[in-house]
Amino acid sequence: MSKPLNPARPGPVTRIRIKELTGATARDRRDDLATEEPLEIRLTAPDGTRRTVAITMRTPGHDFELAAGFLHGEGLVGAGDIATIAYCTDEDLPPEARYNTVTVRLHVPIPDLPALDRHFLTSSACGVCGSASLDALHDRCRPVPRGSLKLTPEFLYALPDALRAAQGVFGKTGGLHAAGLFSAEGTLVALREDVGRHNAVDKLAGWAALSGRLPLSEHVLMVSGRTSYEIMQKALASGIAVVCAVSAPSSLAVELAREFGITLVGFLRGERCNVYSGAERIS
Repeated sequence: MSKPLNPARPGPVTRIRIKELTGATARDRRDDLATEEPLEIRLTAPDGTRRTVAITMRTPGHDFELAAGFLHGEGLVGAGDIATIAYCTDEDLPPEARYNTVTVRLHVPIPDLPALDRHFLTSSACGVCGSASLDALHDRCRPVPRGSLKLTPEFLYALPDALRAAQGVFGKTGGLHAAGLFSAEGTLVALREDVGRHNAVDKLAGWAALSGRLPLSEHVLMVSGRTSYEIMQKALASGIAVVCAVSAPSSLAVELAREFGITLVGFLRGERCNVYSGAERIS
């Protein structure tokens, strides 16, 4: 069978048929799954030079934000270096991969960085990290200013429910992580969902970068899972002063938070939480 010339654009939800067992009873029914598809991110310079910098597994949706957020968070290009972002229509690309490949056209040459020689290849739940990466952050990131942001425990306790209430795709599938950006008043400013925790944060960062909202020093990031080094790195690159999570942080995440002045809150459930760094921002 020949492949369609104009394949359907993948969505965040995939419907399948399953067999559900309850006790000794079986029935066929429909089920909704969180879609997981690869996304290739390509850079194109003004002189026509092209390079693939990342292939990541993600949930389709907000793909341009994901590309911009990834590039910004990894320190590869700034938001002002991006001319356009579009799905790739190169002749070497099969039609069925069109919506899984994004081309970022730059105003500047493609950076000559060791990270590009390493070539990022990530799953939806991992990244490149370690003590060397933490040391390298000092070359491109400054500590987050203390600023005027002050939060109460009651503010923190309200975040998980607010995040969960806005997770539309999670409500259908039960299989997505979320990252929400809140104002100092507790208003949900933006939310993104993805099968990968770090992808959801990249989508938020990309949204902020492309709309000229960086840095996010007066905002709070709330994530639905645990906080890893990679998530903290992305928060730092966006200037976020407070990161909260419903689960635990890693040791390197805590080290990064303390070294760069980020308030890090974990195990935020009900009316309790652990403050691992930056307790001075919580009154």
